[in-house]
Amino acid sequence: MGKNKHIAFQANPQPVNCAPVMERLEFDIKHVADLCRIALTPEEEAMFSKQFEQILCYVEKLKEVPVEGIEPTAHAIDLVNVVRFDKEAETLPHQQALAMAPVARNGLFIVPKIVE
Repeated sequence: MGKNKHIAFQANPQPVNCAPVMERLEFDIKHVADLCRIALTPEEEAMFSKQFEQILCYVEKLKEVPVEGIEPTAHAIDLVNVVRFDKEAETLPHQQALAMAPVARNGLFIVPKIVE
């Protein structure tokens, strides 16, 4: 992997004029609330509508960031999983494994019922 290029973002971005963006984006806060299965008061609808507008406006603003030549990443730093290769090995004898079980009957592990 090559050197990562870094892009600086303002911690508190200045408000952006979203009027053109919001004209193109249509969403209904009541529909979103129905999908989430929550009831909103008129005050909450107004507050969340404003917040959604700000989020969508910020996403539109992010589309302006020049990202040509920058590799997509899932993490800020390279991560390497530490895994071992599977290899065949001896297993516990059945009776020895059952001997460690909290409850066993007729050669089977007995576990609590979790589904009604």
